[in-house]
Amino acid sequence: MTAHSLARLELAVERTCNELALVRVSGCVAEVAPSHARVIGLSRFLQLGDCVAFEADDQRRLAEVVRIDGQGATVKTFESSIPMRLGGRVYRIGPLRLTPHRSWKGRVLNALGVPIDAAGPLRQGDEERPIDAAPPPAMRRSRITKPLKTGVRVIDLFTPICAGQRIGIFAGSGVGKSTLLAMLAGSRDFGAVVIALVGERGREVREFLEDALAANRALAVAVVATGDESPTMRRLAPKTAMTIAEFFRDQGESVLLIVDSVTRFAHAARDIALAAGEPAVARGYTPSVFSDLPKLLERAGPGEEKKGSITGVFSVLVDGDDHNDPVADAIRGTLDGHIVLDRAIADQGRFPAVNVLASISRLAQIAWTGEQQSLVAKLRGLIARYEDTRDLRLMGGYREGGDAELDQAVAMVPKIYEAMRQTPRSEPSKDAFRELAKVLQDK
Repeated sequence: MTAHSLARLELAVERTCNELALVRVSGCVAEVAPSHARVIGLSRFLQLGDCVAFEADDQRRLAEVVRIDGQGATVKTFESSIPMRLGGRVYRIGPLRLTPHRSWKGRVLNALGVPIDAAGPLRQGDEERPIDAAPPPAMRRSRITKPLKTGVRVIDLFTPICAGQRIGIFAGSGVGKSTLLAMLAGSRDFGAVVIALVGERGREVREFLEDALAANRALAVAVVATGDESPTMRRLAPKTAMTIAEFFRDQGESVLLIVDSVTRFAHAARDIALAAGEPAVARGYTPSVFSDLPKLLERAGPGEEKKGSITGVFSVLVDGDDHNDPVADAIRGTLDGHIVLDRAIADQGRFPAVNVLASISRLAQIAWTGEQQSLVAKLRGLIARYEDTRDLRLMGGYREGGDAELDQAVAMVPKIYEAMRQTPRSEPSKDAFRELAKVLQDK
């Protein structure tokens, strides 16, 4: 028997022992509230983040431990309701783990890693991975050196993305965030695509998977936790997606990870922390939310030497169009760049509604040549001048010939805007700079 076969046998035996333990330590339910339940008799055996099991409707259900004290433990179930009964027995399970396999591509899972696509059971891999894994050590991570083509012209021009970069898409509701994510999901530069749909409307899930992901459907693993599911499931979904992405990264693949949205992950983490008794410190958010965010985001990025990378695209739903929202601020400081979608641009019918003056990629110098960098700086300057003088031009205060730079901006910026228009049905961009030059020359 080979060492590989022995390792698989050992893992199977360990799983069986965990599921069919001869001796189990149990406690009982002492309190049931709308947001949580209290369990006594298990505190000495539990750690934060552990799962416990209980019986409800003749089925085994799971809950997560969110607080431990001398009198008992506070748990949050993975269901949206609390199907516990006073006095019911509760058993320790331990931390959640996944065993991803390459055959998971093309499948749709819930946050617990259970298939929800009616395509049969999942094949389990040979290695268990913790849901809350640590990111690779900083000094062992490989350098980011490879630029990517997203096929979205405005991004490839002004905020280029590199393999292993983490970038955020910041937008209010209804500004085209999901549409832009759908366009990025069709990129051909990746060997695997992992998508976490967190708190999305249930009707949008199939639309995203069957329309936006049509080109890469066979390469994609989708983890779904809709808005009607419990905060525990919504907080878990990005971690499950990240664990699956880490598996493909360690197989040497270039992985695209899309999380839509990190804000709803933060909302779920806040709900759980408040149920655990944690005080709110900033607009209702608890301190643990601001430590959970970097723990999640830092797991994306380049892997260790000779392994693959995770290119992370994280959408951030800006509450009330306030880009200084505490969650948006915390995420912006952690990522390697941000793309800002502007409602005023969307109202003009220009999509993607990217505000190129407010957007930045911190790794753009890797993707641009020296000539392209100079060109982009000049284009930004023209756009800034054009937008700064919008009110002056509307009032009729502009006269051609009085300012050469403004004359150039008025002549060129509308053409630049026209060149950047794109929809999911448009042909993906192949060379954004060449296409922009053609538009400027033709008109």
